[in-house]
Amino acid sequence: MRAFVLRARSTSVDSQQLLASVGQEAHTEILAHTLMNAIFVAQSHREDVVVYLVLEKTQDYSRTIRFNANELTNVGGFHEQALLAKVARALDASKGMGKEQERDVEPGISVRTVSFEKLVQELSEAYQLFMMDKKGTPIREQTFPANCCFLLTDHLPMPKKSFNSLKRLGAEKISLGPKMIFASQCVVLIHNELDLSE
Repeated sequence: MRAFVLRARSTSVDSQQLLASVGQEAHTEILAHTLMNAIFVAQSHREDVVVYLVLEKTQDYSRTIRFNANELTNVGGFHEQALLAKVARALDASKGMGKEQERDVEPGISVRTVSFEKLVQELSEAYQLFMMDKKGTPIREQTFPANCCFLLTDHLPMPKKSFNSLKRLGAEKISLGPKMIFASQCVVLIHNELDLSE
């Protein structure tokens, strides 16, 4: 199983604000691009892939939206608008939820009021964690177990204190090259490397 976690620190948990901020400073289109590249291939979708979008701009709790490729039925198209509509729908479904609650939105999509730290702590029990770092092990020199979880961020880098707690959870640093690239581009390169080594 491959898992991807996109930490979107500047993305609002309000569905209307989310949709209104496409192309703006929060760059919410990154969510759609990452989903698209993580789940879909030409004329099909990947199996055994889970994507977690962690939206952190909130007055109460972060929202973690989970997309399970094996359970998704109709996404309504794999363009930006359709994918962001699914994210918005999950946010609407999360209204009124207390801390660390979960709701199913539709087949393959659920939403939880859980923080990035708590989510990653849970994932570390089932997956080997990997975080992107230009100074990490080059991806082509890294060996990967069957269950890998890749931690990505939007345009705001991971805070220093997060790096320390991720290290304690056994996260390994991998590098995709010398240039800083979009999360959605990281997903493509990671999939490609893992596909080649299967």
